[in-house]
Amino acid sequence: MKRLKAILSAAGLVLLALSLPSWAQTRTLPTQTVTLSGTVETIDHDRRVVNIKTPDGKFETIDVPSSAKRFDELKVGDKVSITYNNTVSARLKPPGEAPVNTTTGTTTAGQGERPGGTASQERVMTATITGIDKNASSITFTGPNGWKYSRRVVDPTGLEKLKVGDQVDITWDTSVTVAVQ
Repeated sequence: MKRLKAILSAAGLVLLALSLPSWAQTRTLPTQTVTLSGTVETIDHDRRVVNIKTPDGKFETIDVPSSAKRFDELKVGDKVSITYNNTVSARLKPPGEAPVNTTTGTTTAGQGERPGGTASQERVMTATITGIDKNASSITFTGPNGWKYSRRVVDPTGLEKLKVGDQVDITWDTSVTVAVQ
């Protein structure tokens, strides 16, 4: 993996929600949880990047946001555990309903002897379906700020209820917990 962020992207989960047969209500996917643990091998303080060696000998690169207050306390050799939870829901918008594009979040710095903490964020945005390819069982969205995403749909029967121009509200609820032993 080049960056854990790329692996943890919620965008691929949206299409699973879109494959559900009924659009009469919001569809929420099961929470995805990813846990990473290992030993800090390198720290680039200027770029805020940490390389972690996992127990199976692989290296994972973690981008540390500027909101991580105790980043400077992290040291090579520290044992870390990171748990990422992600829940995605999608709702077909009724015609005429105003689009949304919001982000809210909170962070809590670890209060213990070692750095760590939690961060949570909710992102809600309206995306427009800009392409449906039933032969390839795929769908394309365009959202705020030029965001574009295309993906193969697992259950193509869900495409029957959608058309180009439909708007969908997509909500990502994410939380990250970091513990340093």
